[in-house]
Amino acid sequence: MTMLTPTSMPARSGLAGLYSQALQFASSVPLSAVQFVARLAVANVFWQSSQSKLASWPVTVQLFAFEYRVPVLDPGIAAVLATAAEFSGAILLFFGLFSRLAALMLLGVVATIQIFVYPGHWGEHLTWAVPLLLIFARGAGVISIDHLAVRFFSRER
Repeated sequence: MTMLTPTSMPARSGLAGLYSQALQFASSVPLSAVQFVARLAVANVFWQSSQSKLASWPVTVQLFAFEYRVPVLDPGIAAVLATAAEFSGAILLFFGLFSRLAALMLLGVVATIQIFVYPGHWGEHLTWAVPLLLIFARGAGVISIDHLAVRFFSRER
């Protein structure tokens, strides 16, 4: 059995032809462009969150004490860990540096929020988790410091 790809499909007219052309166009979008946009989008979410935490630290600690209530951790420690993860993860993703590690760290933040803080907001959390899973699974892409580092260190050998 042979598999038909959008480029190997016979030319068609009408609605089938438009659909085939749409598939060809979608297949031509480079994965690195998708990875780049995913990194920027999710980095922005966590950057904004870290900045709002840093804007008023006493309020942040109160939120962790009275609303977020992460179990086991002292609210002050939980606030520091969450803010540090969001701040550093956003920067690392933006530049595409240690992207898989940053994505894994932020997936941990998302999982913590989903499980302990806002379990009813799973749709929003999936919106953050999907680009993070893409970055974790496929890396930062060509438009990243990770890619430059791999090229640089592979030349030294």
